[in-house]
Amino acid sequence: MAPIPTPSAEPHDSPDAYVGLAAERAEHLARERGWSTVRALPPGAIITMEYRVGRLNLEVRDGRVARAWKG
Repeated sequence: MAPIPTPSAEPHDSPDAYVGLAAERAEHLARERGWSTVRALPPGAIITMEYRVGRLNLEVRDGRVARAWKG
């Protein structure tokens, strides 16, 4: 039987640090800080709710991050 893979650790980074930043800057900074997946979403976007370790979600309104959360 194959071993169960161990997910990599998430960056020690607060999603709140991205709120208010320009979307492009926030995405670049998140990747520098070790987030493996960064997705920018419009307000009210319909998304799947599965939790993915290492993913940072950014809700972008008028070119700025209005909300950010893990998973």
